[in-house]
Amino acid sequence: MSALPSSSDIHPAEPLWAAPILALAPRIRDGALSPVTLTELMLDRIAAYDGRLHAYVAVAADGALKQARIAEAEIARGGWRGPLHGVPIAVKDVFYTQAIRTGLGSSIYAGWTPPYESTATARLAAAGAVMVGKLTCTEGVYAEHHPTIQEPLNPFGAAHWTGNSSSGSGVALTAGLTYGSLGTDTGGSIRLPSSCCGVVGIKPTWGRVSRHGVFPLADSLDHVGPMARTVADAALLLGLIAGADPADPTAAPVAVPDYLAEIDRGIAGLRVGVDLGFIAAKATAEVVASIEAVLATVASLGAEIVPVRFPDTDAILRGWAVQCAVEAARAHRDTYPARKSEYGPRLSALLERGHKVSGFDLADALAARRTFNGQMARLFADIDLLVVPGLPVAGPTLDFMGSLGEDPAAILAIGPFTAPFDVCGYPTVTLPCGESAAGIPIGFQFVARPFAESLVCRAGHAYQAVTTWHRRRPDLASLA
Repeated sequence: MSALPSSSDIHPAEPLWAAPILALAPRIRDGALSPVTLTELMLDRIAAYDGRLHAYVAVAADGALKQARIAEAEIARGGWRGPLHGVPIAVKDVFYTQAIRTGLGSSIYAGWTPPYESTATARLAAAGAVMVGKLTCTEGVYAEHHPTIQEPLNPFGAAHWTGNSSSGSGVALTAGLTYGSLGTDTGGSIRLPSSCCGVVGIKPTWGRVSRHGVFPLADSLDHVGPMARTVADAALLLGLIAGADPADPTAAPVAVPDYLAEIDRGIAGLRVGVDLGFIAAKATAEVVASIEAVLATVASLGAEIVPVRFPDTDAILRGWAVQCAVEAARAHRDTYPARKSEYGPRLSALLERGHKVSGFDLADALAARRTFNGQMARLFADIDLLVVPGLPVAGPTLDFMGSLGEDPAAILAIGPFTAPFDVCGYPTVTLPCGESAAGIPIGFQFVARPFAESLVCRAGHAYQAVTTWHRRRPDLASLA
């Protein structure tokens, strides 16, 4: 293990449940902190709060305690595997797990045991993680929770959106019901809940992390990535799950760096691009103000702010809606339309559109995607990083989200700063940078060239070293 980042100590004002993984690790390694104690803490908090929050769809208490006892015994014998050994985590309910049921946010798969383990969860298990349970997600990891599944509640404000589709992951992390998580992202499903819940999400380069054993929404747009409370913790998780996989030919055979080795290098001298005109045209005044504050902080850290012109996104967002519909229909062809009555209305509508897309419409979408990818490559020829918001609206309400309609209208309204980076596959880190007038977290993204996750981790970590937004937690007292 490389040297711990400079900010990896437990903050004096933070309770144990809110501590970073990298602050827990040396104490677990040295025997000062028990994996069983940590696991019992998480289980107690889940029992106290999740009846209202609904972040979990399955809690494996007995299995988690067994894993924690095994980890404790291994560490006592000198068999510490690394910083995740003995740490309780939970993953989105789209990852195939054989010890815990996998429901995919669907009534069709309720209680299903997959025939094999996902590569990502197998790699976490090999690192010694304690798997506490599975976290709520939208049906088929699309836009809406199935009618049979209770939607998670944003603990910062019940009238506000949690972000989809990794909704349970965002809620569990900010409420202290897990120390880390994995999510998936097709149009923003890691980054939207990270923004709304005030946590960190990394959407890696497409192909950086294997998708084997992860049920798809749209194969060519789907990304697997970590979610945590700090950038350094997310970087740790990414390093454990990234890399080539014989079971997934699309997992790139590219060397995985030690993301923690250079995370303290800072961003002095880096060229950070921003298109404030593009942002102002898409986002509310609160969001624009938050980005201006981010830029001031970035400049104070020694980076050069470079005005850029971001490509127009309307064509590729409409194309995203076409490709998502077609690829989703392909993913569900074994059960849709044969079991149409068991689907929720939003996913069913997506699949219907997918069955009706013409070859010309799909070709237009692919052409727009190729053009956009070329424009992005030219944009990054002159900058190291790009800054964009996480969402165009600060803390959107449930009523606002319900008014957007279906794609492409919804993705045009809510995804102009997220979906484009699924289209081109570039890596981003999302982290909190403020709060709305209603007290809901606001997030922003650092974006980098393909396979430059180390750079977004450096930038995000540098920002968190001089700010405190990532330490803000909701008041759960009224939920008990």
